Amino acid sequence: MKPIQFIGLLCLAVLAGSAQAAVFNAVQLDKSRLSFTFRQMGVPVQGSFSRFAAQLSFDPAKPAAASAVIDADLSSVDAGSPEANDEVLGPQWFNAKVFPRARFVSSTVRALGGNRYEAVGKLTIKGRTQNVTAPFTYVGQGATARFDGAFSLKRADFAIGEGEWAAFDTVANEIQIVFHIQAASLPAPRK
Repeated sequence: MKPIQFIGLLCLAVLAGSAQAAVFNAVQLDKSRLSFTFRQMGVPVQGSFSRFAAQLSFDPAKPAAASAVIDADLSSVDAGSPEANDEVLGPQWFNAKVFPRARFVSSTVRALGGNRYEAVGKLTIKGRTQNVTAPFTYVGQGATARFDGAFSLKRADFAIGEGEWAAFDTVANEIQIVFHIQAASLPAPRK
């Protein structure tokens, strides 16, 4: 084989290998965030969860095969102050002693064009499950990728804020959930 032919074949092999999409399946929790925004007396209030777990499998070449599971530890809530945190963990809000986590499980992922996608699945909070659609963007950077998205939920659908808090005059019904997930592509284990 002539050197020119060898270099040509080598270039084709490299291009073919780089054309294969990576499967992002190792969530980097230290670089990921899960937060929320709600309105209290008309003023936006931001909060977050400092502890959550996420499982992800996403191949941009096969988005329909993607899956995601996110579990938020409700006791890790930061609603703005220690008093607010204690209140929101109580029986009228999250009732975190009985329902310690919130969980999202995707059922389908659809490509919307460009780097835009949406995950459709079930969100369970306080023992109540609702269907949600979470639009997100995907940006791949070599062996890592980031997924940024947001969706809204109605707190009444999950009995978040019962009793004196059931009305929406002080705390609005709509809550926006915002997520930033960073993941790496780990090779499949050899058999």
